[in-house]
Amino acid sequence: MARLPRLTLPGYPHHIIQRGNNRQAIFATKADYETMLDLLAENARKFDVAIHAYVLMSNHFHLLATPHTADGLPQMMQAVGRRYVRYFNDSQKRSGTLWEGRYKSTLIQTERYLLACMVYIDLNPVRAGLVGQAGDYPWSSYGHYTGLRSDKLITPHPLVWELGNTPFAREAAYAELVQGGLNLAQQAALTDSVLRGWALGEPDFVAELQKRTQRRLAKISAGRPVSIQKNTQN
Repeated sequence: MARLPRLTLPGYPHHIIQRGNNRQAIFATKADYETMLDLLAENARKFDVAIHAYVLMSNHFHLLATPHTADGLPQMMQAVGRRYVRYFNDSQKRSGTLWEGRYKSTLIQTERYLLACMVYIDLNPVRAGLVGQAGDYPWSSYGHYTGLRSDKLITPHPLVWELGNTPFAREAAYAELVQGGLNLAQQAALTDSVLRGWALGEPDFVAELQKRTQRRLAKISAGRPVSIQKNTQN
């Protein structure tokens, strides 16, 4: 079966994942993580992409980002990917490919899935057993949204401002969302959609998107998605 072309539409949030080849490590030192964050920040500005959330794991990374042009996201990912491979190969005295093929991405419905996707991304190190709490992991956007640090890479989505009227209220509300976590259905929906390239949202949302492309955006038997609420529990 021919692989589906990636769909990128300006103005919509996209969930993105890039993996290391054969699940090999793509970060070996603190400097590697810092270099990737610098490259993402530089090229997000250059190609007009707003990055709302991220996590850098040892052998892959996730982004939640909204491109403002049709080509901005692929241009950003290509530039970051090429420059990071050169840096990593030089620093590790290695050669050859680093990535497991092209990055994977999908569009998500803002109202239903943007906050859920942020929680999914920031809980990745907890699910992997690397830390007990999201705040203990230094290479994610969690610290920015809970007031632990200011992250130059992050551009908060307007929906985040609706979590509270003050910075403290928004930080507390987001920490509560992450503490509540996601159920297995939510996790599966977010994982499956980004790996398979299906648009993630309610049927009306997907149907409206489908008018803008000939590429099929959903499984034929796709069911109604689940949403995240502030007090969702595992």
